[in-house]
Amino acid sequence: MTVLKRNLLIALLAMLPALASAENYAIGTGGQSGIYYPFGGALAKIWSDKVPGVNAKAEVTAASVENTIKVVRGDMIAGIAMGNVVLDAYNGEGKFPQKMPVKTLFALYPNLVHTLTLKDSGIDSLAQLKGKRVSLGAPASGTAVTSAALLESVGIDVKKDIDAVYLNYSETTNALANGQIDVGFIVGGQGVGAVTQIALTHDIKVLSISDEETANFIKQYPAYSAYDIPAGVYNKVDSISTLSVWNVLVVNANMSDEMAYNLTKAAFENIGDIRKVVKMAEMTTPANATRLQAVPLHNGAKKYLDSVIK
Repeated sequence: MTVLKRNLLIALLAMLPALASAENYAIGTGGQSGIYYPFGGALAKIWSDKVPGVNAKAEVTAASVENTIKVVRGDMIAGIAMGNVVLDAYNGEGKFPQKMPVKTLFALYPNLVHTLTLKDSGIDSLAQLKGKRVSLGAPASGTAVTSAALLESVGIDVKKDIDAVYLNYSETTNALANGQIDVGFIVGGQGVGAVTQIALTHDIKVLSISDEETANFIKQYPAYSAYDIPAGVYNKVDSISTLSVWNVLVVNANMSDEMAYNLTKAAFENIGDIRKVVKMAEMTTPANATRLQAVPLHNGAKKYLDSVIK
């Protein structure tokens, strides 16, 4: 063996422990037409570049419920999920038969309820959804949880009173455009791509939720709050009164304090890179990190946040 070859072999062997030490991790997101996926992708790049021993990749999923379950099972290092779903998991309610070992790293941005229909559908309120074909969102998603709860809060039984289907964002807008459904729910950030795109090709309306309906819903589900989407966010769509719930980054409560600290620190020290990809990340700040107060922050995340919030 020549000296050059021997030196190359020694160099490659020296690299092997470093390469082997980086574990592969998944971050649970959602469908590719929503905000979760690009947010998770940007976060995965930061964690892979900045956190030693972490090689992360965004994974397409059905979103909140699936992500929370996979975090609990240890299949994912973290998942993006709607706060109401994480709260249900923490309390052992809704889709979760018992209390789950979940905590949060930090809150991300608020999700908004979009109740979509075509402008000429003749549908102007939630009460008029009885007897209609309605997409409640992808199976095991926060959208499906929220839409079902909202309809039931106004007296609509999703099993009896509507023709319910479970479609993701892009499937929902395609079905609406093709006349296969009358109404579709999308619970996503302001300016979510799926709604933006259909508004450019079809005349749509987003149903407002009345003050009475909003107050009644928040009384039952305190993780939500009222929110007004300004006119013009979506093409030819007037201002909308709706509901919001914060998205959070959920992790297993058994994650080490060191890992939680490092993940949180890397995210906030490089949040500008995420904001280049996702405009809603402008709301991802240390000051907003505790928006979901009913579910505790991981101790490692709290340690970092306490060091930057004075």
